Order: sequence, then structure tokens, then C-alpha cells
Amino acid sequence: MDALPWSAGAATGIGSLPGTDPLEAARIVLGELPDLPHLPELPARGVGADMIGRTAALLVDLPVEVVPSGYRTTAHPGLHHRRAVDLLRRDLDAFEEAAEPAPPRVVKVQAAGPWTLTASVELMRGHRVLTDKGALREFTESLVEGLNRHVAEVAKRTGATVVVQLDEPALPAVLKGLLPTPSKLGTVAAVPGPNARAVLQTVIEGLDADVIVHCCAPKPPITLIREAGASGISFDLTILDETMWDEVGEAWEARTQLFTGLTPSTDPRTPPTLKSLAKPALTLADRLGFPRTILATHAVPTPTCGMAGASEHWLRQALPLTRDLAKAFAEPPETW
Repeated sequence: MDALPWSAGAATGIGSLPGTDPLEAARIVLGELPDLPHLPELPARGVGADMIGRTAALLVDLPVEVVPSGYRTTAHPGLHHRRAVDLLRRDLDAFEEAAEPAPPRVVKVQAAGPWTLTASVELMRGHRVLTDKGALREFTESLVEGLNRHVAEVAKRTGATVVVQLDEPALPAVLKGLLPTPSKLGTVAAVPGPNARAVLQTVIEGLDADVIVHCCAPKPPITLIREAGASGISFDLTILDETMWDEVGEAWEARTQLFTGLTPSTDPRTPPTLKSLAKPALTLADRLGFPRTILATHAVPTPTCGMAGASEHWLRQALPLTRDLAKAFAEPPETW
């Protein structure tokens, strides 16, 4: 843990929150997750506030516009691009204002990873960016440059060490060849694992920050992400397929940090207890043969995914519960 900026007993969020007020969102995150707060994302504000729009706003010399099928590259920045840039600037202003009374030591920022980004943006002729090797390379280089500028600005504004989370929800589909073609009559060819790892590694090694890769699929490519050099791997532990447990064990043996999604990201039917939320993590450690103390040193509790679909009432309960989970892993109750 000494080599990483976040401390044992830290908890954090995934990224998105409900609502449209960036100042209020920043105050909630800084208040409830003080050891590893994240820059909130508020997709309810519409175009440009979603994961792909926000990431596109970071790209250098690669403007993107909105078309009926989604996001597409364009020759010149337009209304949608400028809106995304403006929304991100407002978020930074709000976070800086909210952090002024007690600046955090570490801040996490989020962006789409290279595969999810290039799977979600079309070239002008309609094909996905990832299908063109030259375009894939340009987007990867632009993402690294833009994220490094973003990291530098957040560090300057807050005085904090910045950690980057790359969101890769599309990575399993990229690896399995499940992305539909523009005609919807076929699928894009699967990207071989070594190729996917190499691109992800290029981004991770190019960033001036520790990098966490998030994928909340039941079978996230944990080994691929670890071998690409990520400092941490974030996933939804409550839906993790048991066939992935060996990869989790190998990651822990390699001393990789695991960001374990445990707190429901949307309003649960019945209020959970701290013990019920902790159970999947305790079970995982026990069955893999690790001492439960590894949850204090090499696990960071999070919500199961982004919380854009939650009510504000649940948000204000979920984040403190996530923080309490981290404290409980550091000092387990005697009844566990």
C-alpha cells in the first residue's frame, strides 16, 4: 500500500451520481468518501454529460459530434463538443469550490478506456473507430494526451494526487466479437487478447497517474487488465461469476488492488446491513484461502456500479455504508 496514493481503509465511488447539480454532488462525495473522493459524473444533464461525451471532451484534436446512431468523429468542433467541454469545466469548478475548506489528499477521475471509447464512437463512414487500426492508434494517443492534461489540471486545482479510472464496460464484448456492425446484420471481429492488452497497456503506461480499470461484467477480463499494468481492478463482486475467482486470487497474489463493488448502486428493496454487504467479500477471501485482513490492505469497497439510477435518498445512505465497509474491513467486528 505504501507505493499507492490511497490509504488502507479507503472507499470510493464508481463515477456517476443522480441529479444535475455539480456543486451538491461534489460536496456529497467529499463529505462521505474523504479518503478517496471521485470527480462526480452527472449524466442526467444529457448529451455530453455521459461517459463517452465526457471522455470525448478530453480528446486532443479529435472532435466528436452526436448523430442519430450515437457519437461520430467530425472535422471541426461543434455544439455538442463545446457543450461537453463546458460541462466538464463546470464540474471542475464545482469540485474545486467544494474542496476548498478541506482539500483531499487523493482524487479519482474517470474516463472511458480505449476499447470502450473506440467501440462507442463511429468514423465518418459509420464504422466503429476500433475497426480501423490507424484511427484506433490516433484515438489512443489523443486519449493519453487529453487525460494527462486533465490530471494536471485537477492536481493544480485541488493540490491532490490524482488517480485515473478507465471505464471498460465494452471490453468483454470487444474480446468476444459481440459488437454489432453498422448494418446490424453481423458483428465486429473479436479483438485478440494480446492486442487488447497491448492497447490498454499503452494507455496505462502513458498516463502520469496510477490507473484503475473498471469493468462491471460478470466475467471481467481480470488477468488481461492486471497484465496490462493496472494498479487496481474494479468490478461488481456481487455478480462476479465463480469461474473468475481463480483470476481474483492470482491478482491478489500479485498484490493488485481490487476495487470491490458491494453496495447496491440503485435503491434496494430492503435496507441492507453492513454484514450482508460485506458477505461476498468475506466469502471470497475465505474460499480463496486468504486471511480476511487482505480486505483491509488490498481491497477498496465501492458501489456495484455507477449510481446515476439511484434516488438521492439512497445515495446519501449508500456512500456512508461504503465508507463503513472499508472501516469494518480494517477493524472487523468480533461477530464476523
